[in-house]
Amino acid sequence: MSFDSRLLSGVGVLAAVVEAGSFVRAGEALGITQSGVSRAIARLEQRVGIRIFHRTARSITLTEEGRQFYEEVSPHLSGIEDAAIKAGGSTATVRGRLRVNVDAAFGIHVLAPAIEPFLARYPDLHVELAVRDRMGDLVAEGFDVAIRFGEPEPSSLIARLLLRTRVLTCATPTYLARHGTPQRPEDLEAGHQCVLMRDPTTGRGFLWEFQKGKEIVSVTAHGSLMVNETGALLGACLGGQGIAQPLALYAEDYLRDGRLVQVLPDWADETFPLYIYHRSQNLMSARVRAFLDFVIELTKRRA
Repeated sequence: MSFDSRLLSGVGVLAAVVEAGSFVRAGEALGITQSGVSRAIARLEQRVGIRIFHRTARSITLTEEGRQFYEEVSPHLSGIEDAAIKAGGSTATVRGRLRVNVDAAFGIHVLAPAIEPFLARYPDLHVELAVRDRMGDLVAEGFDVAIRFGEPEPSSLIARLLLRTRVLTCATPTYLARHGTPQRPEDLEAGHQCVLMRDPTTGRGFLWEFQKGKEIVSVTAHGSLMVNETGALLGACLGGQGIAQPLALYAEDYLRDGRLVQVLPDWADETFPLYIYHRSQNLMSARVRAFLDFVIELTKRRA
């Protein structure tokens, strides 16, 4: 297939649609009409011989073939942009828009409060932090990077372990003075209010596990409050509602100043991993590379 410059133009329109989420918003970003966007995508589909988008009256989504095509070409667009910047003699190669899909608690409690020096270093960079319950399809939704807790599932994405943080069991001194301090994991099953965290995959509370060395004990925790977000979990625990299991990454400051007390410290060997995800190392854009370096350094200080 001989090179056609219109192919490159069509790929640029495709990237704008994926990032914007609609033909209308992509047209606004590109300065062309919605019909112009639609015609460009239709020409691209004809050129490459696949259907790129499922279109309905309310939404557009990438087809499986479209997702694979976009995953292959989008790193090259970033490489072309970086090459153009370097050819123009600019030293500020870290520029443009970076879209980050991030776990809510990490985004709110760790990343957002620490990002100012990073953005000050790269004034031509604009970062969009999208707090999501789940990672979803990083490519189809136009994200450059994702930061998520939990073991990675098999995919074409590169997954890099940032840290492992312990799962702690905590309560306020006031709550423990009223209800007593559990001495064994089984003590939580009777006479204690536990603040439960909702498992998005089942709709029920997460099973509580306690680990001491290689020994693991599972406990059915009971409580009148269930939450689906770490901020609410910590807030309820700090308010004296009951015993909770926050990650050490978020609880350490409260333990240090005495607002929370760790319960069953000998049973706190369970850890939870945090990974950063991105696409192929080949032709990685300068902005993605700079953000990876920043997050790796940030989490080293918190590990």
